[in-house]
Amino acid sequence: MPRTALRICPLCEATCGLVLTVDGTTVTAARGDRDDVFSRGFVCPKGASFGAADADPDRLRSPLVRRGGELREAGWEEAFDAVAVGVRPVVERYGPHAVGVVLGNPNVHTMAGALYPPVLLGALGTRSLFTASTVDQMPKHVSSGLLFGDANAIPVPDLDRTDHLLLIGANPLESNGSLCTAPDFPGRLKALRARGGTLTVIDPRRTRTAKLADRHVAIRPGTDALLLAATAQVLFEEGLVDLGALAPHVEGVTELGRALRDFTPESVAAACEVDAEVTRALARELAAAPTAAVYGRIGSCTVPHGTLASWLVDVLNVLTGNLDRPGGALFPQAATDRTPRPAGPGRGFALGRWRSRVSGHPEAKGELPLSALAEEIDTVTDEGEPVRALLTVAANPVLSAPDGDRLDKALASLDFMVSVDPYLNETSRHAHVVLPPPPPSQSPHHDFAFNTLAVRNQVRYTRPAVPLEPGRMAETEILARLTLAVTGGHGTDPAAVDAAVVERTLGAAVRDPHSPVHGRDPGELAARLTGENGPERRLDLMLRLGPYGDGFGARPDGLTLQRLLAHPHGIDLGPLRPRLPQPLKTRSGKVELLPGPIAADLPRLRRAMAERPAGPVLVGRRHLRSNNSWMHNVPALTGGSNRCTLQLHPDDADRLGLRDGQPVRVEGAGGAVTAPAEVTDTVRPGVVSLPHGWGHDRPGTRLTHAATDPGVNVNQLLDGSLLDPLSGNAVLNGVPVKLTPLTGTKL
Repeated sequence: MPRTALRICPLCEATCGLVLTVDGTTVTAARGDRDDVFSRGFVCPKGASFGAADADPDRLRSPLVRRGGELREAGWEEAFDAVAVGVRPVVERYGPHAVGVVLGNPNVHTMAGALYPPVLLGALGTRSLFTASTVDQMPKHVSSGLLFGDANAIPVPDLDRTDHLLLIGANPLESNGSLCTAPDFPGRLKALRARGGTLTVIDPRRTRTAKLADRHVAIRPGTDALLLAATAQVLFEEGLVDLGALAPHVEGVTELGRALRDFTPESVAAACEVDAEVTRALARELAAAPTAAVYGRIGSCTVPHGTLASWLVDVLNVLTGNLDRPGGALFPQAATDRTPRPAGPGRGFALGRWRSRVSGHPEAKGELPLSALAEEIDTVTDEGEPVRALLTVAANPVLSAPDGDRLDKALASLDFMVSVDPYLNETSRHAHVVLPPPPPSQSPHHDFAFNTLAVRNQVRYTRPAVPLEPGRMAETEILARLTLAVTGGHGTDPAAVDAAVVERTLGAAVRDPHSPVHGRDPGELAARLTGENGPERRLDLMLRLGPYGDGFGARPDGLTLQRLLAHPHGIDLGPLRPRLPQPLKTRSGKVELLPGPIAADLPRLRRAMAERPAGPVLVGRRHLRSNNSWMHNVPALTGGSNRCTLQLHPDDADRLGLRDGQPVRVEGAGGAVTAPAEVTDTVRPGVVSLPHGWGHDRPGTRLTHAATDPGVNVNQLLDGSLLDPLSGNAVLNGVPVKLTPLTGTKL
């Protein structure tokens, strides 16, 4: 008899609540949960296809262990024995930095991916950490660290109350939002327009989001920081700077005005290809709006001045008095955040505490650039050992990092490699051991990271909708066992990992004078934790110690796991509210508007005013039915408009003699690919667009449907040398390419 079960969708950052229809152990349908306190019934095509993604026949069901050069099915004990035998000798002979760790985007979409990698990294002690952040959002983390003292203090636009929203490099009608968790982002933008608000979109493509806007500015790719700097300069020049209630919490306003003096709308107009009067209008409209918010995303991060652009987004929010006020950009407060510390000076944020071995790239937020992974494996220098063993967790850098061909060869040269992945994909095919987590229906879900970016404070938790299939292992146990296997604890009960975290966390809490459990007995507190397993006990611990928690009885009406379980559709914690100065951890205790590393990088931006592309430049694009390389093996989410084509403007097509559908060779510094042309006026002249995440044509994978229409890997056009110097983020947009029409070639 079919039944229903609740599940928070893990397929994008919107975190919508779903109602699953389950027949036996199979999810047969998914719809939006109208009673969900956050998403209110919204669902996108990815969420509606939850069952198809969950039941994908290509999902691995048993571990794979390489024997005689081939990956063969094995039992869990054999797999973890192989991990311990393969990784520990590398650590013992060459040291922990010879073991690299790659964390992919899906880690922030699962409970296990949030709870265990920090424990693994802490126990292993490696500095060779690479994540998807450096091909995505690292500039925002770095700018937030420099401005606010905390790389994870990212203000989000107050979508439901703002009067004026300026989006740059963002296309939330396709992405559903990013670094801004907002179910039904399209509906929220339409509601903004309906209440008389204004939407401005800055993007080289006339995206679905741009079509909704009151004003679309078709900027030249890569010049986002110049346009934002000029907008800020107008605020100073025309006396429009008004910090309002922010003034006591900000330092460096006068110095910032001097630093931006040269970036006039006229001086950046040619580089941005935006008329000076348009830039002045952007500034005046921001200043005049009753409330306003500026929001930038991946298009403004993955460019040569990504950190400066991310910094200027928040600079504009500060200069117009819109940071930390309703209708502007505010800091969310998640239920599992640590107990808020009192306002005051903090430790600040440091960059470059160590550098990569080969090219000397500075670390950012404890990470090295993913673009440098191949050279860290395949290049021998006098500066320490190469990466000889690699752990990848939900990561496919052969497709997501620049120059996948080089990385492909480098992975094949490793002494040992472990992949935690449900698929045998372009990266995991190189592993000596593949550890497959169960499908999402068989896993619990709580959004640790995305609730810190949500446009409304709320908390939700769903237990597995379907019991764990015999022969499978929970992802939480997989990662706990992996941690033990690579750090010398192989054979220890994996529950010991959770117990150690609980003990360490409570020990610190009872010593903290600002904690609600200061001075209490940690053993007594641990005994009060509830939950069916270690991960649930850890969630209960975080909820109780968090800003809305019961403090283990100190606040009887506060949050606990038991209270959350009693509210299966979630608990609404209210709209975002002003929090400054409490979130600030800078050494001054204020928003430091012109940090030293930013000021030192401004001359490079000034030189960019004179730069012009010699030919077409490349940008990526998103599709509502894709999430990087994850979704292409689900038939319901591919085909139609979700195709790997090279979009170019009719004028460029005419100049090249290209017709729609004709093969075109695209050549960049890292290589060349061939894709069918899609002639469209939605992309501006001089710009071409290829989507990210395709290229499923390598041998040895098990992605049956994706391989039928593999597309091409856009990142193969990059050689990995173009990085934003402050964050180490790969430059993926605004890069020059050469186009050659092909005839007589079948695709």
